[in-house]
Amino acid sequence: MICDVVVRRLQVNRDPRGILVETLRADWPDCYDTAGRAFGQSYYSATEPWVARDEDRWHVHQRQTDRFIVPLGDAVVALYDPREGSPTRGRLNLVRLGGSNGDQGQYLVLIPPRVLHGFVVVSATPALLLNYPTHLWDAADEGRISFSDADARLADGRPFAWDVIRDFERDAAASAPEIARAEG
Repeated sequence: MICDVVVRRLQVNRDPRGILVETLRADWPDCYDTAGRAFGQSYYSATEPWVARDEDRWHVHQRQTDRFIVPLGDAVVALYDPREGSPTRGRLNLVRLGGSNGDQGQYLVLIPPRVLHGFVVVSATPALLLNYPTHLWDAADEGRISFSDADARLADGRPFAWDVIRDFERDAAASAPEIARAEG
């Protein structure tokens, strides 16, 4: 996993009425602290099936840490580390989040500043992504970097592209092995 990225398993509490899941707690030091990982705001986005929010570019923040959860639908979150001096510089991680992971496979992914990131919905229904960033929205901290400029590569050497993920997921629905699910 990319240095400083956190993948935290969420506890799903299920009973005959439904489920309750705690999504962020002040006593999770790997995901929250008042000094460096405070709470800034909360928002959610609903994204249509097979859609990426940015088709050909990464999101990046210089100051903000993001905390993603996908409680409905399914999405693949892509993370790429371009940071100078990072022990995982050049590494690409793909993390599948969402309801099809089952009760034991619900996660929060913490994305530190300067790690490139994005997501694509890989379910036949829209996906709901919750984010608990550390800062209020700030246009000056909202960066985009094209996939070609970042030059992130898949394990087989191909350039990263959402179409590769979509094709894999569509094939997986028939018979292929899944993208590695996050391990807490």
